[in-house]
Amino acid sequence: MSGNLFIVAAPSGAGKTSLVNALVSTQPQVRLSVSHTTRPARAGEIDGQDYHFVDMATFGQMRDAGEFMESANVFDNFYGTSASAVQAQLLQGFDVILEIDWQGAQQVRNNFADSHSVFILPPSKATLEQRLRHRGQDDEATISRRMRDAEREISHYVEFDYLIVNDDFDTALHSLTAIVVAARHQQRHQVNQYQSLLAELLA
Repeated sequence: MSGNLFIVAAPSGAGKTSLVNALVSTQPQVRLSVSHTTRPARAGEIDGQDYHFVDMATFGQMRDAGEFMESANVFDNFYGTSASAVQAQLLQGFDVILEIDWQGAQQVRNNFADSHSVFILPPSKATLEQRLRHRGQDDEATISRRMRDAEREISHYVEFDYLIVNDDFDTALHSLTAIVVAARHQQRHQVNQYQSLLAELLA
């Protein structure tokens, strides 16, 4: 049985990464796609685990060769998802999560109609700004820019299948988990898994 492809997007600071990491840690069948990026690694990030950190020349070569199923320019850095790596995991039966922005989500939907997309919302603008400051990763100029861009990003929520408001973390995680588990029980997946049972029941 092939796995499901999930797109999870959100404005920076909405808690998307924390939710996705918690989901992956509790669902053995779920894998997180590791994107390629040209941005420098942040403190504590590990190459090949958090991102594949590459230079502009390498990224451009991969993009020109058609190796990415989606790529985007976000905050002056480029990000891309390896198509072959994702397909390999799906064929092994794993559900794969793409933690990408709305630009990348549009590209994936155009090429992968069966994908499931989830948009994570903050409970308020004030909470979003507070979370950005609490991370301690950005200077004031970057925080201001992220806040300005958040409204534009959030306006694309209408393109997604599901909306989750990350007010209470455990509640939001429960909702995200429910979406993933429900997708596994779609008829097209269950038919492949239980062909012999259905044949017996209908004999």
